[in-house]
Parts: sequence; structure tokens; C-alpha cells
Amino acid sequence: MFCRAGLAVVLRNIVQKTSKDSPGHLNISSLLGFKNTCLKACAEVSRWTRLCEIEIPSAVEDHLGNPTQRCIPPAVLLLEKRLGEPVKVHNDDKLRRQKLQQQATSQSTPQEEGSGATVTLCKPTCGVELDAAMAKLTTDGSTDADTKKPADIRRVKTSHLPELEHHFAEGLYFTLTDVVLLPCIHQYLSSLQRHTPDALASLPLLVRWYCRVQDVPGVRRAAENCGMTLFTPQPSESGVVLPELSTPGELELESTQPEKMPFVGGPRPTLTKLKNSGIEAVFSPHPCPSWTVPWEDLPTAVNPSTGKMSDTRAIRKCQQLNNLVAMVTQLVHPGDTVVDFCSGGGHVGIVLAHMLPQCQVILVENKEESLVRARERSTVLNLTNVGFIQTNLDYYIGAFQIGVALHACGVATDMVLERCLQAGAAFVISPCCYGFIQNTQKFTFPRSQTFSKILDYKEHMILCRFADQTAVQLPEDRRKIGKSCMGLVDLDRCLAAETRGYTVKVMTMEPESCSPKNNMLVGQPRPKHIMSG
Repeated sequence: MFCRAGLAVVLRNIVQKTSKDSPGHLNISSLLGFKNTCLKACAEVSRWTRLCEIEIPSAVEDHLGNPTQRCIPPAVLLLEKRLGEPVKVHNDDKLRRQKLQQQATSQSTPQEEGSGATVTLCKPTCGVELDAAMAKLTTDGSTDADTKKPADIRRVKTSHLPELEHHFAEGLYFTLTDVVLLPCIHQYLSSLQRHTPDALASLPLLVRWYCRVQDVPGVRRAAENCGMTLFTPQPSESGVVLPELSTPGELELESTQPEKMPFVGGPRPTLTKLKNSGIEAVFSPHPCPSWTVPWEDLPTAVNPSTGKMSDTRAIRKCQQLNNLVAMVTQLVHPGDTVVDFCSGGGHVGIVLAHMLPQCQVILVENKEESLVRARERSTVLNLTNVGFIQTNLDYYIGAFQIGVALHACGVATDMVLERCLQAGAAFVISPCCYGFIQNTQKFTFPRSQTFSKILDYKEHMILCRFADQTAVQLPEDRRKIGKSCMGLVDLDRCLAAETRGYTVKVMTMEPESCSPKNNMLVGQPRPKHIMSG
């Protein structure tokens, strides 16, 4: 089984497959943008992907439930703001000089009396940006602009060149993002046109974007095939004055982004504050420190050394797997479903699938190339009890009994932990990248009431920052402080889980040298909290 879920993941795959199967077609692959990165970052970590894939559709859905409401949703205002920002594209110097030359030519050309007196919302003057954008949609991608510019244009400093303007959602070029946004924005603008047309005047850039997208070859036909009749929005001329709209900053649109707090001083004041409140890092003894996977008896494809890694790294990876597999085998029962979150190339999941043939193992990973490698390895091994799902980890809603994650980065650990708590599943999680922990839409830190009564967000972030100071090249005393900070951050996570009916332990992998990030969170629901089915 290989499944893809999530709007961006599915659409990216359609574009890639269409481009591969129809090489003679228009440059479909250009929809994925520079280096094929358009909407590649998952919504869990990318503010832009989250806005396009989740927040805009949700905002439009809420609006359609109450279309006469005059307040413009914050997500729509944020998109309007984004469309007004300068564009940064690869090798934009050439285009910016072409724009300067065009401006100079336009200023030197006399206009007929009365011409150009009015600028409408939907018909902006065509310029270098639009020429380049439309040329990108042709097979050869060439433009008609002269390659050689006057000497005075070539001598202008880059800092004095005009900025490029947004023409499409990602900036200069029509991409998959425009495809994702168009149905939602069409529904939203259609509703405004019917119920509050005067509000259209407050979204001039969004309206221009909507009209410009309609000029892209094939868009109108595709929209009609989907039952959408695109139109030209007309702001009301009734003279009604809208109340002044708040800007995205005033609406605190960035409240879901991490706070930019300066770090001052070291972790000792925070550690002392916790210690004075009776809180110190506590590590439970490892129940089976010498247990190992029988690597010599397993097929070669099970061993992570078959991947592209050095011998030293492969040995450490095997040691890490020894710890996680040991914990899972103590928790698992025949017929259980085990989910390997953030599975990467399947190092954990494939070992579990091979050693637990009576269980179903599901690998959940956002990166297609990693999941394809995992599937290839499982095919070599003829594994029939393993499935692959390419999606954001919080999109997975299937039932399972054990969740596992090796080195889930930053808040990904908290997302895996939350998914396990919601499912009533046991978990074995190895956290990583503590310095990337930050407040998000779903999580605020500290996680537990115990820590929240003692530390504020800034103090907790100091713990997270110094929890990353465990590299072997650092002085021993600093590594010890880093290990204490790791233990405290994970203790906070454990305390939060315990309030939801779980028994949780923080352990250290064996040997400790297998990774600078050698903590393991092992938890299971107390009997009365185990969910049936």
C-alpha cells in the first residue's frame, strides 16, 4: 500500500506524474517553481503552506457560512499583504534592469491626451514581470526582451534597480500555489460581489491577482470544467464608506508564528529556578540495555548500512534502532498496528515489519523520495505487512496501538506525542533538534501545568536552546548541562502526558554515544484509559 494524503502532496504528485508522462506538453513542471520547491514544505513547518493549504480554505468556508459579515478574514488579509511584497527570484538582476529600461522608455514616450488617466483593479499595465511570467508557460520559455541593454542601464547599481512586483501568488511566475488558491478565492470574491461588493475595494491586489490568473492559458477552460464561471469583480460605486480595515499586523496575524525573543545569559538561572521548586531531570533505568537486533541473522536490506551513510554512522544508527525496537517489542501484541512517524527511508519501520510479521507497520512521511526508498527496500524483502503514507504526520487519523519516531525534529516530537495520546496508543519517541521548539498554532510551551507555574515561554526556550548543546566536540561540563536541559524539556512533555492518563518514562539510549540526542520517551496509557478498538 502506498497512499498520498494532503492537498499539496497530492497535487505535487499529479504535476510530477503528468510532466513525466507527457514530456511534449507545455512546461507542466514549471508549476512546481524554482528547484521544484513550491508547497514542498509541509504545513507543520511552513507558514506559507499552512496559509494556502489550510487557513485560506478554512477562512473561506467560515465566510460562506455567514456571507454578510463585513470583517475580512485575517488569512485573506495576510494573502493581500503578501501580494504587495517585493518579489525575490533567482537571477532577478536581468529582469530588474529590463524593468528599468522599460520605465525609462515609457517616460520618454509622449502619451496621447487623456490616455492612461484611469487604472482599474483588474487591468494593470503589462510589464517585464508579466512578460517573463507568461513566457515561462511556453515550451521554450523565451522572452522578446533585448538581451543587450544600454550602457547607462548596465551601470546602475543593483540597490538602485526597481523592485519586481507580485503577479502571482509565489511572486513572478504562475505556480501550483495559484492553482490551489484559485477555487477558494473565486468562491470568496463571488460571495463579496453578491453580498458586500464595496469590500472588494479593500482587496485590490487580490482582485488583480484573480483577474490575472484568468489570463493564463487554459485556466478559464479548466475552471469551466470544474463548474466555476470566472468573472471580473466590480467594486460597488454606491459611495458607501467602509470602516477602516485593520492591517494584518494590527490583527496579530503573526500570533501563530514563533515569538522573536532574544536569549540573554545561560541556562543556570532557569535550572536553579526549577531546582528550587523541586524539579530536576530524572532518567529511568533502561530495562534492557544490552539487547540488540540480531543484525547478522537478518537480510542485508534490513540493515541501515545498505543506505548512503558512512560505516561509523551506520553503526550508531543500528545502536539507535536497538533501543527503539527493544521498547516496541516490550509493548506490542500480535495484531497491533505500529505507526512509524517521520519515517524517512524506513530504518525503524522496516526493521519492525521484518521482526513483527504478525503486526501491521505503517510508515508516515512527508518527503516522497524518502518514502520511495523505503518502499524499494520493503519490495526487496518481500514484506507484506508494511504500508506507506506520504502526508503530514498530523493528517494521519487511522487507528493504531503503538507510535514510534526516531529523532522527530523540534515540535514534530510534540505532534507525534499528541497523535498517540489522541489514539490512546503507546509510544516510543526519540526527540531531536530541541532548539527548533517554538509555539505553534497547536502547541504552546511549557507543555505541562507544573512547568508553566514556574517558567514563562522565554525561560523554557532557553532550556530548549541549551538542550541542543550535547555534541561530542563540546566540553564535558557543557554537555552535562545540555543533557540536563534535554531531560527537563522531555520531563515537561511527560508531565503533560501523565495528566491525560499515561505512564511515561524518560530513558537514555544505550550506549549513550549512539547519538548526542539520546533521550527516549516511552509511554503507555494506564489501563482505564486504554481505548477500545
